[in-house]
Amino acid sequence: MFELTPYERRHQRALFNPFRDMENFEKNFWGDMAATDFKTDIKDNGKEYVLEAELPGFKKEDIHVDIEDGYMTISAERSSETEKKDDNGNFVRRERSYGSFSRSFDVSSVKTEDITGEYKDGVLTLTMPKKEENVPTSRRIEIG
Repeated sequence: MFELTPYERRHQRALFNPFRDMENFEKNFWGDMAATDFKTDIKDNGKEYVLEAELPGFKKEDIHVDIEDGYMTISAERSSETEKKDDNGNFVRRERSYGSFSRSFDVSSVKTEDITGEYKDGVLTLTMPKKEENVPTSRRIEIG
């Protein structure tokens, strides 16, 4: 869940690095979302967890929440195409963009059948009731 920033020595910055340059290009184009996953907050409200995922710019139908083998995966995908033509119908500019993000969470301590979700103002909110804790009971066995 924690993001680490790669350490980079100053003298290495002076060297040409096409991978670093492409990463910087992607960061500048997509913003911080290119280098990291979407941001989430998880709150423990006692009997339930509330997960809030920031997904601005996505439509509700572009967001999917799937549960499989004790893991919940939130994925979102978007694409857009803009074009500008001159008076003769020739392209002056035509741009396309695509982005997809995905994160998985361990939900083994959650009643997955009771998870509810809402998407409003670019924030996906999932309410996940906790499973009842099995409190171990002890008893003494009489030896006869």
